Amino acid sequence: MVDLGLRMLLHDRTRFVITVSGVAFAVCLVLAQVGLFNGLMDNAAMTIRRSSADLWVTSRNTANVDFPQTFPESRVDRVRSVPGVARADNLIVAYLNLALPTGAQESTIAYALKDFRAWNLPWSLKEGQVEDLRRGRNLIMDDRAQRRFGPFRTGDHREVLETRLKIVGQSTGALSFTTTPISFVDFDLVQSLQPDLLGGKTTYILVRLAPGADPATVQAEIRRRLPYNDVHTRAEWAEKSEAYWIVNTGIGMNAFLTVFLGCLVALVVVSQTLYTSTMEHLKEFGTVKAIGGSNRDIYAILARQAAIAAAHGFLFGAAMAYALVPLAARVDLKLIMPLPFVAAVGLGTFVLCLGAAMLSFRKVASIDPGLVFRS
Repeated sequence: MVDLGLRMLLHDRTRFVITVSGVAFAVCLVLAQVGLFNGLMDNAAMTIRRSSADLWVTSRNTANVDFPQTFPESRVDRVRSVPGVARADNLIVAYLNLALPTGAQESTIAYALKDFRAWNLPWSLKEGQVEDLRRGRNLIMDDRAQRRFGPFRTGDHREVLETRLKIVGQSTGALSFTTTPISFVDFDLVQSLQPDLLGGKTTYILVRLAPGADPATVQAEIRRRLPYNDVHTRAEWAEKSEAYWIVNTGIGMNAFLTVFLGCLVALVVVSQTLYTSTMEHLKEFGTVKAIGGSNRDIYAILARQAAIAAAHGFLFGAAMAYALVPLAARVDLKLIMPLPFVAAVGLGTFVLCLGAAMLSFRKVASIDPGLVFRS
């Protein structure tokens, strides 16, 4: 029975190739789109998740980490006095205009602290030391910025808000949702660059809890002492930053529609192919019944055909999706496809293909065994 199903499926090899190609395209579409969605969401909260802060204090109703709002930097003293707080420091996130050697202007998202190492920012350095940021008008730029800013090396200088800064190092892997390059500068320096906006101000307070401290209790006390600020755990702030982009940019709906279309393509292609193949081999199915085969045996043949199309389509589609990963990296995009997700797509492919075979199931269920004896 199994060999019969395979031979029937391969009877028209061109049709079989088209079927596998349709399934592979759908699988690649789903994996690539959701992988890109995961990559963008990872960028949206990357600095939050990579930092060592247990709590983030923000301005009231701040939407996400890339849209900071200022408040008095002196509020950090109230946070430091809260029982259960081991350390608290101000963090400024600000957009700075940077002049390129070509004369063009670009923006960079600057993260400014007095002690970067204490908060694991930046988390990966390709060149330089974060301590150098305290030794003058210096900055660390992420190596991915070269795509936007052109080539640069450690030791080069760039003009930021009409102030000449020296590049003392390069980080790696620091990306934002908007793809605006991230830089790291000293807290006092960034305030001096924008005194009217940032003088005496901060945009966030990073909080590390003392060992054994209850996060909910400390969080509630900080909220009581800072009634005009919001206080989030690291996970809460990351989720809120990601949710902002999902809801306000439509990226979530876009990913859903792409997955739906991918499933629809696979369903239509496989169902059309199996139905056509079944109609062309009705006499073969009648022969199976004539020699004592049951509907269950015929269903097994069709299920085998659907499984073969699903397996080949999934393997080729997954291979194409993984081949896109290095290509996406060249344009500063990430395709994140966790193995559980890939496995779920594989299972879904088999389920959809078996569902597509239902059209053929209904046709062969009513086959007359005498069909084989008719001319």
